[in-house]
Amino acid sequence: MTIALVVVNVTSALGLLLLVLLHSGRGGGLSDMFGGGFGTQAAGSTVIEKNLDRLTIVAALIFSFTTLALALLLDSS
Repeated sequence: MTIALVVVNVTSALGLLLLVLLHSGRGGGLSDMFGGGFGTQAAGSTVIEKNLDRLTIVAALIFSFTTLALALLLDSS
């Protein structure tokens, strides 16, 4: 059980890192490579950025819950 949680936790942490790096910042980010920069100048936020936001939130929630579950499991043993 704990090994599976550790695997999910590490995977979600790496995914979260990748997703955060894909977000465009003030000066543009890695998302500009995929066409995100033109859409932000023309029409605000694009569908790609909204989906990237949703994926980042889901990855952050998975990371948070697995971290809490690991803390509770390791504290009780």
